[in-house]
Amino acid sequence: MDLKLYDTLSREKQAFAPLDPSRVRMYVCGPTVYDFAHIGNARPVIVFDVLFRLLRHLYGADRVTYVRNITDVDDKINDRAARDFPGLPLNEAIRKVTEVTEKQFHDDVDALGSLRPTVEPRATEHTTKTAVRASAPWRVVRLCQPAGTRRRAR
Repeated sequence: MDLKLYDTLSREKQAFAPLDPSRVRMYVCGPTVYDFAHIGNARPVIVFDVLFRLLRHLYGADRVTYVRNITDVDDKINDRAARDFPGLPLNEAIRKVTEVTEKQFHDDVDALGSLRPTVEPRATEHTTKTAVRASAPWRVVRLCQPAGTRRRAR
């Protein structure tokens, strides 16, 4: 069975061919955890859950790695942390907000019956590496783009 996916760059359906069929990898931008999940958060969870299940069916469950990040650094998180925990140092308040809202997100996702990703890193665990890579003068790539936008590397 050939899997065809819509390529937003070419605006055509193209046959999917993993770089390495023995290690199919999928990276998805996850939620920014500052408040309860909403219907807009559920859509990509469902879409990529279906794709994850299909890839596991086609290539084998042990050969597919699904990574969905948790964005735990954002102005909205900072604002909520300062508002909800004014007596705490900002970093502690941020951690409280993101831990609670991440748990709420997981509870909601579990209620939808979707599979958990293989790996779910927090953005704050990798921001130094990401900032260094993104600051290279010859190539800047925005990894997570808002829906409906399309940017190319410069």
